[in-house]
Amino acid sequence: MEREKFSSRLGFILTAAGCAIGLGNIYRFPYITGEYGGAIFVLIYLICILIMGLPLIVMELAVGRGSRRSSALALQELRPDIKGWKVVQIPQVLGNYVFQMFYTTIIAQMLYFAYAMIFGKLNGLTVQQIQSVSDSLAQDPWILGGIMVIVVLMGFIVCYSGLQKGVEKVSKIMLVILFMIMIFLAIYSLTLPGSKEGIDFYLKPNFTNVKKAGLYKIVSAAFGQVFFSLGIGAGSMCIFGSYCGKESSLTGQAIQIIALDTGVALTAGLIVFPACFTYGINPANGPDLIMITMPAVFNKMFAGQFIGSMFFVAVLMAALSTVIAAFENIVACTMDLFRWNRKKATLANILPMIILSMPAVLGMSVWGNFNIFSRGIIELEDFLVSNNLLPFGAMGYLFFCISRYGWGWNNFITEANAGKGAWFPRWMKKYCIYLLPIIMIVFLLIGYIG
Repeated sequence: MEREKFSSRLGFILTAAGCAIGLGNIYRFPYITGEYGGAIFVLIYLICILIMGLPLIVMELAVGRGSRRSSALALQELRPDIKGWKVVQIPQVLGNYVFQMFYTTIIAQMLYFAYAMIFGKLNGLTVQQIQSVSDSLAQDPWILGGIMVIVVLMGFIVCYSGLQKGVEKVSKIMLVILFMIMIFLAIYSLTLPGSKEGIDFYLKPNFTNVKKAGLYKIVSAAFGQVFFSLGIGAGSMCIFGSYCGKESSLTGQAIQIIALDTGVALTAGLIVFPACFTYGINPANGPDLIMITMPAVFNKMFAGQFIGSMFFVAVLMAALSTVIAAFENIVACTMDLFRWNRKKATLANILPMIILSMPAVLGMSVWGNFNIFSRGIIELEDFLVSNNLLPFGAMGYLFFCISRYGWGWNNFITEANAGKGAWFPRWMKKYCIYLLPIIMIVFLLIGYIG
């Protein structure tokens, strides 16, 4: 079966960026930044992207382009003589399934709030009243489950349409809409009376905040945010790399993907923090900051319903782009493993994905008392992905690219630097072989301890 390809380099960049851009950027990044000291967290986060995010994304893209396979078969395609690499591929494939098991439910909530904001159902409500709306939705598994099914169907319909006509085309449209909305909202937010205080908190490091949040916790949160935001280790970059031609070097393309992803996250902060400081909202409100607190902030603004609607549409565009990318990886893995065509592989995954997503829906209501290690169902699934499957998946790509028992450094660097554009520095060999694995292991242990 001939391998599908992107129609253009721009299509690849935007689709891969759409994979990275999601709730981690607009929903998670602002509240994590608010919780962990503002600008000091942003600074450490950017450092983590440079020392971990960039090399790991280049490696994942290189494995995909070199093998022309999905994460289900990429490693054994490049090194068929060592069967142990089959085991390493397991967390990379499982990561997408487990991630979507709770991600689709969170997006279902976002879809409902976008609808409620657009049609004025949140107008004039206080934080407590908006919390009641959220609680009522969570406690109704029929409505929440029904919206979740819509989310699953939307994602797989795009994948069913093909790479160029479905995934690439829709990702381009959604990201263009996303960028336009976020630029408009950021400009509007910067005109608010409290914008200076919000920007100072967000972009001017205050080291007294380190004492409040704790350096150990800030570093751990930044490490987790890099993996959650960029989706490193899930294999999505691998599959998009497999669709990519050799006209351009992978480092240059990875830089563009990271720049778009980080730009959206930073812009989300420019929207949220000036608004918070203008209307006296504590930016350290945690996960409730975006879905509960911000609608109440919009109610206080001039043209608040319009601004709030635009904001939630942007959140939805970002979230759906990630769903499409993850579903594309699932479909591609199914196609590779069973040698099915795209349509059959897509249809075969719809019902299992709906069934796998139901525990997260029920975990907010009838299974609300279920917990393991003091974690509910969504928290447990999030922990499995963020603290286990994604980091271990990323470490699999890392060791495969640096080890002589894997693909090896020379093969990796040759593939990464094929084509025009920025090259992956050869002098980073010792860093990637000796220091980067230690950094990842240390951060992984910090995450467990935390």
